[in-house]
Amino acid sequence: SGPFTTLHPALLGAEVIKVENPKDGDLARKLGILPELNKRLMGTSFIAQNCNKKSITLNTKSAEGKAILLRMAKDADVVVENFRPGVMDRLGLGYQVLAEANPGLVYCAISGFGQTGPDAMNPAYDQIIQGLSGEMAVNGDERLNPLRAGFPVCDTVGGLNAAFAVMAALFHRQRTGEGQSIDVALLDSIMPLMGWVAANLLIGHQQPVLMGNDNFTAAPSGTFRTQDGHINIAANKQEQWEAVCDVLALPELKTDPRFAERDTRKKNRRELTPLLEAKLALRTTADWVAELNAADVPSGAILGLEEALRQPQLAHRDVLKKLPLPGFGDIEVFGLTALFEKTPGRVETPPPTLGEHNSEVYTALGISADEQIRLRTAGVI
Repeated sequence: SGPFTTLHPALLGAEVIKVENPKDGDLARKLGILPELNKRLMGTSFIAQNCNKKSITLNTKSAEGKAILLRMAKDADVVVENFRPGVMDRLGLGYQVLAEANPGLVYCAISGFGQTGPDAMNPAYDQIIQGLSGEMAVNGDERLNPLRAGFPVCDTVGGLNAAFAVMAALFHRQRTGEGQSIDVALLDSIMPLMGWVAANLLIGHQQPVLMGNDNFTAAPSGTFRTQDGHINIAANKQEQWEAVCDVLALPELKTDPRFAERDTRKKNRRELTPLLEAKLALRTTADWVAELNAADVPSGAILGLEEALRQPQLAHRDVLKKLPLPGFGDIEVFGLTALFEKTPGRVETPPPTLGEHNSEVYTALGISADEQIRLRTAGVI
């Protein structure tokens, strides 16, 4: 979550300095499918979230390391940390200490459960939060449940929540001069994404129903078989439903009492789906997508990841950026996906090697080259 949080300001031009332990740095440097990159401490998991950043190594458990971080914090706009609650305080580098040195500091702490509460001290990874949030419980169907999302959705959403919060705190500081602390929990962050599912329970007292690839809000809205695979159709409005009947040459379904009205269609979706799939099986997904979209019925193919990454729309939007990774060759990474008219985000530098910017950052702090050698020998940097 922390690296994803700080990736956004880095892409927008902020100087983001990643503070890592001198031994082997961020664990993500060892995580990835390419052993040669893992050995170089440049694992694919690290590459994915650390472009445009600088890396320094610093032993914050040492007295000299603490003093160096405190010097850095005096001139920093933001400090983001991703430890369990209390770690920074035990290091002597918690918010109160840093804010005393820099009252305008925005300090963002990201953890699994937040800084307080009965579960605050529990360890957490994305999968743990997926289970505790109910997210795994509402996925799948009667054959496959619980079911985790295929990417770290809770880590990612927690990072987005933190990035948004940091920007809001900076705006407040611009108006008032006040810094502040921000407490972001992964569990808190994912819960509002339940949206309508949670609202149906909280307000309508309806428990979630396992529906697999079907959308509980409408029918036909879900995944259907075609001649060569599957198609997503989302006919959420009555006029879209009627357009589906026209495109599939099934006009009689418009007046069929089982399907004529929205709520009855939802109740009878198990009877409706085979009728639609009998027609859909006559032609390819691409054919049906073209016809349904032309009739203003949202539809689309279900792409594998490779196809998804290479689809023309993403190429047009310039979502993937290519840049060289020294000693490896060109790599592709995601750029900033919000397209700013006047201040566009740019991918300018590859993820840093461990401690790549030690000399630059420490020299700027006023630490001489000889002193840096001493600190390195002492294991401080």
